[in-house]
Amino acid sequence: MEKFFNIKCRASGLRPNVVVLVATVRALKMHGGGPNVSAGAPLPKEYTDENLSLVAGGCRSNLKKQIQIAHLFGVPVVVALNVFRTDTQAEIDLVCQIAKECGASDAVPCHHWSQGGQGSLELAKAVKVAAHRPTNFQFLYNTEMPILEKIRTIAQKVYGAEDIKLSPEAGSKIDYYNQQGYESLPICMAKTHLSLSHMPDKKGAPTRFVLPIRDVRASIGAGFIYPLVGT
Repeated sequence: MEKFFNIKCRASGLRPNVVVLVATVRALKMHGGGPNVSAGAPLPKEYTDENLSLVAGGCRSNLKKQIQIAHLFGVPVVVALNVFRTDTQAEIDLVCQIAKECGASDAVPCHHWSQGGQGSLELAKAVKVAAHRPTNFQFLYNTEMPILEKIRTIAQKVYGAEDIKLSPEAGSKIDYYNQQGYESLPICMAKTHLSLSHMPDKKGAPTRFVLPIRDVRASIGAGFIYPLVGT
């Protein structure tokens, strides 16, 4: 979403009307403190049995933060809860309740896996309503900001970092791109998708961390600079 808004919308003139934020009970349980999941191993019972405290923890940390990120751009959010057969009604209701408390325009259970298109009609209706609301779309940064400040803005406002730390190589690359006249390009962060931070095991909405930038590269033809975050 951040890349789409800051890079694609800037280049194309597209202006989004609504963000559909897809969530699952299982992912929210993980962000709420649930145990690690290993490929090929049976799912821990926390993910197949009802556990409202883990659901609430994930909603009030990660889901809340994701909604806030969308609101940074001035766009309303509809949460689409992708329902699994192991999800209980109490868990589904709790996600929808907390999502709306955290600022979502609506939150809708989606049953398209079991019911096909019919199972997503309520989502379609909610998106239609939200898409007709007034928006105040805005970019996260001005491209004329220095490269370093654009990276810092994303790290602090989107990821929740206290600051960034450049490696010597990253710093020298930024100096080189400035000399070449590329300082006004937007930023495309290369980072783990498993956490809002650079640390894959840090779930929820991590705070009080410094985001390490180990290298900064450029795709001049594509029109963006991409920092490499952590490993």
